Amino acid sequence: MVSVAADIGMGSAAPSVPQQRHRRGLITLLALAAVALTIAVSGVVFSEPAPVDALTMGLIVLLPVIGLVHFTPTLVSFAALWLLAAAGALLGMAFSQDLSGTGIHVAVTLYLYAACAVLAAFVAYDPPRHARLLLNAWSFAALVAAGAALLGYFHIIPGGYELFTEYGRATGTFKDPNVFAPFLIVPLLYLINVALERPLRGMVLPLALAAILMLGVFFSFSRGAWINLALSLVLYGYLLLVTTRKARVRLKLLSLLLLGALFAALAVMAALSSNEISSLLLQRASFDQSYDLGEEGRFGGQEKALGMIAEKPLGIGALEFGQRYHPEAAHNVYLTMFLNSGWLGGGTYLLLVLLSLGFGMRFAMRGTEIRPMFLAVYAAFVGTAGEGIIIDSDHWRHFYVLMALLWGMMAADYSSSGRAITAGDGAKPDKRNARGRRAPRLLASSGDGKGHTKPRRLPTIVGAQVAAT
Repeated sequence: MVSVAADIGMGSAAPSVPQQRHRRGLITLLALAAVALTIAVSGVVFSEPAPVDALTMGLIVLLPVIGLVHFTPTLVSFAALWLLAAAGALLGMAFSQDLSGTGIHVAVTLYLYAACAVLAAFVAYDPPRHARLLLNAWSFAALVAAGAALLGYFHIIPGGYELFTEYGRATGTFKDPNVFAPFLIVPLLYLINVALERPLRGMVLPLALAAILMLGVFFSFSRGAWINLALSLVLYGYLLLVTTRKARVRLKLLSLLLLGALFAALAVMAALSSNEISSLLLQRASFDQSYDLGEEGRFGGQEKALGMIAEKPLGIGALEFGQRYHPEAAHNVYLTMFLNSGWLGGGTYLLLVLLSLGFGMRFAMRGTEIRPMFLAVYAAFVGTAGEGIIIDSDHWRHFYVLMALLWGMMAADYSSSGRAITAGDGAKPDKRNARGRRAPRLLASSGDGKGHTKPRRLPTIVGAQVAAT
């Protein structure tokens, strides 16, 4: 500080414009490398906290400080809803009988909410480049995890089976196969999207990598992940067929569907040829497991959770249900959020998911330059949101990255031709696309053309009429 003051007092020359640009460029490059590294190591979760947690906390501070975020009015509202959900989590914690365990759980929850908002603003800053950066790094992490899972599952490396599997199910670099498999689905759809954008010769590599990820999902023997993948693939194919104008893309997609069905059939036939794999496959394909049925089973616990939610509007605190009221967790993220955070936190979480589904479908119909990539992200989000009905996904790190990608691309500014306008372009964004539709906003205002805003009525949200001033 003394040196800087002395330089100013002596009238030293300020750095030239090229020097300033070079410094900003170097800082930006290092920040982007930090983002890529954070997502690339997100697939290594043998224990919690994981390396990705420390790196993500750094990004929450770093990205806003260096200006690599763009908080549009939509994203301000998005962050505000996460604040409401956080308030519900803190209120629910007051009713916990184990404040130490609940406190750690809530702290992780708050950090995930903050990370989701900041990463969404990071994507909105430059949607084509930043979204692709996240997805490329995620694909790398998924391939490492799936590769480790397959090498271990088939005993290709010494000690790999014990390290990368659990109870005969592939886990890769995760501690839980039910988290490992859903982690692979977003990169799988993204690689299919990459393949469809390339000429025939260039399709081989991304499709081969997608096949590795599909095998990882299959050998996880996660019923929820199987349903997630099937739903995501069907929705992605449908949306691409109804939105693309290129006959060649449609032909490629239909060909891939046939090849994918053939590949899946061959994989199942090969698996059934092994007595050990076939018995586990048949067991996991059934939904009448002993732990699913009865009053103390999964479905009995969900019925019990519904009654507790109605009786306790402020919640009971995180982790309390599985520790004091039932032998296990509710296995439904929406019930879990209401139990942990009360009607406020659970309702806000559910509202965010519903808004993501509704606004996402609306944005999927817009003719933007990032639509093909967005369709893969949106389809995977729908599948993951659906899987939440049968599993607790409130602390899945990749779910919040997925939602950040979704909202970041939706909230960005686009020209009338559908080109994304980066926050550093200096161009005045055109709020309407070629069809004259506005990007989804939860808060908005209209102006009189002289720099003044005047209030206008907004749509009713949850029974409340809001006015923007």
